[in-house]
Amino acid sequence: MNQDASAAPPLDDRGLPEGYDFDEQLEITPRQVHDMRAGGEPFVLIDCRTPQEHGIVHIEQAELIPLQTAAAQMEKLSAWQDGSIVVHCHHGGRSLQMTQLLRQAGFADVKSMTGGIDLWAIDIEPGMQRY
Repeated sequence: MNQDASAAPPLDDRGLPEGYDFDEQLEITPRQVHDMRAGGEPFVLIDCRTPQEHGIVHIEQAELIPLQTAAAQMEKLSAWQDGSIVVHCHHGGRSLQMTQLLRQAGFADVKSMTGGIDLWAIDIEPGMQRY
């Protein structure tokens, strides 16, 4: 477990690691997600990590739907097909995979939260446990 915030990378003015190649078509920053939540915008936040990872630390009100079970949970996911969806994982790799999976299944408004829960913990909730 790493709770040492000094190990955090320097962030740019968007809250992204300096030099990060951000794809605004597929990604959303933790700051943007935070602003959406604060503004009451309707969207679903999906945590695509494993139940074990979710048990370590999680973002309040995120729906746990592990990437490995996404195909089997399409019926549950279909309830959000016409809405806005943000997917997060630990660092952003699995959430990009799930974003692409959902888009291929016909979900139009799906984005991956850049940097995952780790960047959220660094930039939005600095006291949150990191691993």
